[in-house]
Amino acid sequence: YLLKEMSPKILFEAIDTVHDKGVFYTDTVTQCLLNIRTEEKVVKDCVEELKDREKEFIKLACSEMTYKEIADVMFLSPKTIDGYRDSVFIKLDVKSRVGLVLFAIKHQLN
Repeated sequence: YLLKEMSPKILFEAIDTVHDKGVFYTDTVTQCLLNIRTEEKVVKDCVEELKDREKEFIKLACSEMTYKEIADVMFLSPKTIDGYRDSVFIKLDVKSRVGLVLFAIKHQLN
């Protein structure tokens, strides 16, 4: 991957490197790749921290059920569901049910 504002010197270096090694990454691209890997690990750690009942709550929260309906399905009180919601929001760093659903879809939790 090469940036269009790359200097001719780096462009020629990239061509030689690709010819010799088959691949070339600039420092910028390498840093982006490392940041993606770090973010993936953080997300994985957050998901692993979730308890089974919290994961069940997330799956149900991704439906059109109300929190009261979720409480009924899980045989819990609405207050307990509120606690699960608050705990999951904190652990996954989301601020709303929509954010939770988007997180679940992106990370295949639903």
